[in-house]
Order: sequence, then C-alpha cells, then structure tokens
Amino acid sequence: MPTLEGWTLWLHIGAGTVAVLAGVGALVTNKGGWRHRQAGKLFVISMGVVVATVFGLLVFNPTTFRIILTLVAIFSGYFAFSGYRVLSRKRPGDDADTIDWVATGAVFVACLGLGVWGGIWYLGGQSFGIVMIVFGTIGVVFATLDAWTFRRDGTDEWMVSHLQRMIAAFISTVSAVSAVNLTPILGIWAWLWPTIIGVPLIVYWSNVYSTE
Repeated sequence: MPTLEGWTLWLHIGAGTVAVLAGVGALVTNKGGWRHRQAGKLFVISMGVVVATVFGLLVFNPTTFRIILTLVAIFSGYFAFSGYRVLSRKRPGDDADTIDWVATGAVFVACLGLGVWGGIWYLGGQSFGIVMIVFGTIGVVFATLDAWTFRRDGTDEWMVSHLQRMIAAFISTVSAVSAVNLTPILGIWAWLWPTIIGVPLIVYWSNVYSTE
C-alpha cells in the first residue's frame, strides 16, 4: 500500500506533468485569449502544487538532493508567481503588495544560498555545482530586478515582464523533468539544455513584444 510519502511523490509528478502541458498550451495559444488565460491559470496552480509537494517530500526525507530540488522549486515557483502577479500591476499606481516583497526576498535568499553552495561544490570538484550556480545566479538577478521595479513603481512593459517570467518558469519545469529522466544519459546537461535553448527565445520574444 502506498505511503503518504509515495502519494506526495505521485502528486508532485502529476502536477509537474500538468504544468508542462499547460505551459505548452499557454505558449501556443493567442496571448490574452481565453484559452491562453485558462492554460496560464492551470500552469500557475500546478506550479503551486509542485512547490508545496516538494516541501512535503523534503520533510519525509531531507536528503541533499531533495534540499537542492526544493531550492530549485522555489526558483521555478517564483517565476510563475511573479509572472502572474505582474498582471495585477499593469496600471500606474498599482504598487507591489507585501506578498510580492516576501516572495522576492525568499527567492533571493534561496537562490543566493543555491549559488554559493554550488560554488563550494564546484571548487571541490563536483561538476553539478555549475547547475546550482547558473540557477542561483538567474534567481538572484531576477529578484534584484523585481525589487528595483517595486521601488520605482515600474509598470512599464508589463507584457514583457509577464512573458519573461512565465517562460522562465516553464523552462525550469522542463529542466526538472529532464533532470529526473535524462541525467543518467546527459549528466548535468539534462539540467542545462532547456535554459540554453530557452533564454534566446525569451530574448527574442521580449524584443517582439517590447516593440508592439
């Protein structure tokens, strides 16, 4: 009979699968349309379940690998959360709420820790430290940019900000799925290839929407 940990793991896997499918749906549908909005909402909800269940798995078995997965989940969950929250600040005068500041501070601390930990591992000869450094650096940079935007009440180009964060969340979700299934074959590249492919796409689409 499956244990509570086992059910939590299956819920985590199921939510991650739904998040990937919903993310694809949001990417291929017309931006702002009903289908896009519904797919986006499903993606954010699924990511919330992913983050919640990874904390549960950590409580059941606090291994080093699960600690890293938890930090990565905070990283990816923040992108989905912040991408959704951008929509509430589309108009001038729509300030960031306390929840925005708390989330930004949490991901900054988590990603700073992830990056520093990765640096220690890399200097110690463990190549996986590169993955931790990459994700940690990206998280720290985006958290810093968000805090700067909050302070200046930046509502410009909300569409670009929304797109950047949602695609980043999708990339990190694909990275986690790839890592679980392809690490024995690709090694650390199982974690990094979605970022290598996805970042240029973020830059491209950001340029497209920033000129509209």
